[in-house]
Amino acid sequence: MRILRSIPDLAQVPGPVFLAIGVFDGVHRGHQAVISTAARHAQAAGGTAVVVTFDPHPAKILRPQESPRLLTATQHKIELIRALGVSHLLVLRFDRELASTAPADFVMQLVAAAKPLREICVGQEWSFGKNRAGNLALLKELGAQLDFNVVGVEPVTAEGTMVSSTAVRRAVETGDFETAARMLGRDYSILGTVEEGKHLGRSLGFPTANLSAHSEQFPPNGVYAAEGLIEGKTMRGVVNLGVRPTIESQKPQRVLEFHVFDLDENLYGKEIELHFRQCLRPEQKFENLTALREQIARDVAEARRALDL
Repeated sequence: MRILRSIPDLAQVPGPVFLAIGVFDGVHRGHQAVISTAARHAQAAGGTAVVVTFDPHPAKILRPQESPRLLTATQHKIELIRALGVSHLLVLRFDRELASTAPADFVMQLVAAAKPLREICVGQEWSFGKNRAGNLALLKELGAQLDFNVVGVEPVTAEGTMVSSTAVRRAVETGDFETAARMLGRDYSILGTVEEGKHLGRSLGFPTANLSAHSEQFPPNGVYAAEGLIEGKTMRGVVNLGVRPTIESQKPQRVLEFHVFDLDENLYGKEIELHFRQCLRPEQKFENLTALREQIARDVAEARRALDL
């Protein structure tokens, strides 16, 4: 997949150009419908589909105090879109300048760059431009004036509930992975980079990979049977998510730790896509480290059973 970083880069894309535009946080089934529609229309016309998204999430700039927890940071979102078989992705930096661009001016920039622009595909409720004044109706007006087609993709439902990033966040936050998976069209996962920790797990006999997560929406604190995808290889183990109340006494911070079964290699600096398979128990405080160590051993045994190992 070729990644573009500015609207003028669209001039490099073989036309006619079909754009699928959106924030696409989570790349859920509704987002996939927008992307697949553009891809299908491009293939039928012998053109090129380009997914257009924004970094960071616009709410981080426009409403930082009210911005949602991200399901997928840009790095993770790029990989999920790549997995859909998309050939071109345009990642636009969202800043105050872009936020203040009038909707018609934004569209004019797309039209001027694409050679030619044949279609824009968005969700029916998508809004854009200064004061979010742009919408599907305006896009259709501009399309009629500037000779490109506009497609508003209807919302997707899962068991009668409309699929949305907000609904997925709510499901993940409560640990309802089944609902999240139905809406995402895949298991919910968190992408993180392994960083050096305090080696507390190793001192207890269960070394862990400490993850600096790129996403922000976590499930409830607790212990989970999990699988991690590392450089294309699936590894299984136990995840601890929480503040480590038995160990941390001052200013505890939420940490994400992954104990990989039967691992004998250094994972520092590597990326892990973490899939939560089953919640084993909520986080709890133990009387001492011995009691904690004994519980971890039981967690490991239970996780192995949950993962059919």
